[in-house]
Amino acid sequence: MTGALVILAALVVIGLLLFITDKKYYRHHHSQGMTGEEKRYTESGIQDNNPTSEDICCGQHLVCEKTSLSIVSDEIIYYDDEELDRFSGRTPESYSDEETEEFRDVLLTLLPGDVAGWARSITLRKIELPYDVKDELLLIVSELRNNE
Repeated sequence: MTGALVILAALVVIGLLLFITDKKYYRHHHSQGMTGEEKRYTESGIQDNNPTSEDICCGQHLVCEKTSLSIVSDEIIYYDDEELDRFSGRTPESYSDEETEEFRDVLLTLLPGDVAGWARSITLRKIELPYDVKDELLLIVSELRNNE
């Protein structure tokens, strides 16, 4: 019985220490605030300048960037899709069925690890996706997140 109480007391002490260090870590990293103008791409596809604690990258960029639609840098990376630049400045409802298929073809030929990067590239190039393709993109990214 005494052994069980000692183990229980040790677990309580360890739990309290972990709780306190987690609170200090959270307070330290979130009290610094965000510097610069960081734009975040939310699930609805709307740009947001106020990231929540869930939007802040974990620091494991090779992991985070695969499924994050957040704008990480201003560098535009092309995914063999330079022809889509002609759609810059167009509204989603202005695309014809053929033009929508052009976006869909590019999206569906991307490697799974390139999908989020392509979405960030499209955003930086000021290209708005057709609504159907945007929905498909969000579905693919959501599936990729769930599979991790």
